Amino acid sequence: MTHCLTQPDAVRFARMALGHVMRAYPNLLSHGLMGPDDARTPRDLHPVFFGSFDWHSCVHAYWMLARLLRRFPDSAVAPEIRALFDAQLIAGKVAGECAYFARPLARGFERPYGWAWLLKLAAELGMAATPQWAVALAPLTRMIVDRFQDFLPKAAYPVRTGTHYNTAFALVLAADHAEAAGDSGLTALLTRTAERWYMRDENCQAWEPGGDEFLSPALIEAECMRRLLPPEDFATWFSRFLPGLADRQPTTLFTPAQVSDRSDGKIAHLDGLNLSRAWCMRNLARELPDHDSRRTALLNGAAVHLAAALPHIAGDYMGEHWLASFAVLALDDYTD
Repeated sequence: MTHCLTQPDAVRFARMALGHVMRAYPNLLSHGLMGPDDARTPRDLHPVFFGSFDWHSCVHAYWMLARLLRRFPDSAVAPEIRALFDAQLIAGKVAGECAYFARPLARGFERPYGWAWLLKLAAELGMAATPQWAVALAPLTRMIVDRFQDFLPKAAYPVRTGTHYNTAFALVLAADHAEAAGDSGLTALLTRTAERWYMRDENCQAWEPGGDEFLSPALIEAECMRRLLPPEDFATWFSRFLPGLADRQPTTLFTPAQVSDRSDGKIAHLDGLNLSRAWCMRNLARELPDHDSRRTALLNGAAVHLAAALPHIAGDYMGEHWLASFAVLALDDYTD
């Protein structure tokens, strides 16, 4: 079965996001307090990205809405998305987000996952028909670029877990912003970092999934290298990294994760793993020639993972507040 992003999908996913980006509770704050005056509500702390259960989920919900608006500008939900952005993506509210990042205890706030999604959002807004949204977000975008530029040279080791701290995923999304913004310096830094962290890896065993992973440590590393290396260098590296791919090895990469309790926020991450694996598999397959048996294995694997995950995008808020964004990543074949 071929899966693709359709306008009915877009409307359904957008309505989900519109239902939670302005929903402040329940809320999982990651917030350091210097004193009693720092005990404040999510909306006070984060004037733009206070909804969707947590800051990073709110950011990637905005990315999804921006992406769907650009893909389907005449959809039934397009006016609601524009109204939301006109109300929220304004200079005064973005200044409040910048003020939060300037707090002494916020040095590592949302590093690297939320940082990466903010840059992914900035890249999408930079291609929007309404330029003032990207202009309003620009001070926060610059702040996050500066943080990547400060942090990456000091990060001696990658983080290979399949959760928010995964560094390969962050490099992929940051690269999208660097390319869209024409920031060759950031692109060069991301590429040097990926080479330093991952270039010597080979014969990946793929000991996954863990019990709360929503990223495949193996496949997102491969996607990172695909995204940042020249094609010929990636081809050599990829053959070393996953040498048994044509035979669907390691087997675990081709077996969708089982989700036993979707009301448990950590276990519900595994639906996201199935979606993000599909996204990586489809991207990696595009890098291979049609006759390559690895391409067939990857495309078939992506279809199986999508079939396992797509029926469960909605139903419980623990997944519903974020899974649609990963569904759009996995389904959208649109080329900018």
